[in-house]
Amino acid sequence: MQQIIFFFIRNKNFLFFIVLFTISIALTIQTHNYHNAKFVSSANFFTGSIYNFRNNITDYFSLEKENKKLLEENVMLRKKVANFQKTIKPKKLDSSIISAKYEYFTARVINNNYSKTKNHLTLDIGKKDSLKIDLGVISSKGIIGIVSDVSENYSTVQSILNTQSRINAKHKISGHFGSLKWDTKDPNVVQLVDIPRLAKLKKGDTIITGGRSTIFPEGVLIGAVKDFHLDADDNYYFVNVALFNDMTSLEHVYLIENKDAKEILELEKAVNDEE
Repeated sequence: MQQIIFFFIRNKNFLFFIVLFTISIALTIQTHNYHNAKFVSSANFFTGSIYNFRNNITDYFSLEKENKKLLEENVMLRKKVANFQKTIKPKKLDSSIISAKYEYFTARVINNNYSKTKNHLTLDIGKKDSLKIDLGVISSKGIIGIVSDVSENYSTVQSILNTQSRINAKHKISGHFGSLKWDTKDPNVVQLVDIPRLAKLKKGDTIITGGRSTIFPEGVLIGAVKDFHLDADDNYYFVNVALFNDMTSLEHVYLIENKDAKEILELEKAVNDEE
């Protein structure tokens, strides 16, 4: 306390000046419109900057919540579109339309491998969320993989960047089918094989899912033709496909369940058993 008193005594002239200067500034602002307006404008700018800075910080930390809301809204919209398509009979099938027989889930990627030969992803949902194996996993840009294992709270996905992956795909323009695989060289490029030489391919053509499985609907985006060449027998094309997804940076995904998958598989099994 004594130190504080000594401080005021030593600096009494300077402190007295500060008090008088503050009073004079306040009187000037109050009695002159021009100075008053300038002060209000400066104060508004200062407080506005503070509020803007605060809001930017708040918005940043609420991004995850907003992303989750957007994903839920996208799922709802997909379901509405699918249900609407059931009520009409289009003259021509649009391959971008996914039938109402598919159910959708959203999930967040909590682990992602892309530098190995057999890569997997881990999602933050599992059996408690009605998840099961063999569900297709996609993003808004294209396919990602297939659910390979499920625990109570989590699930793993066999990435398309996995040497064991084989996904039915087709050249969108010609409709010719092939099989999608990965040669492990580039995490953003996969290979499409068994496309017959009759297909008129060109660089930049879109590759989509073929729909000849119970996992992915027809028309889900995969990527664009990067380059291609005929195989050794000159019968089929070997196509490098640049993925629309950046497989090294995945965060939120959609899962697709074919509600008719069990019925289709049982029917096909019965036919195969007869043979």
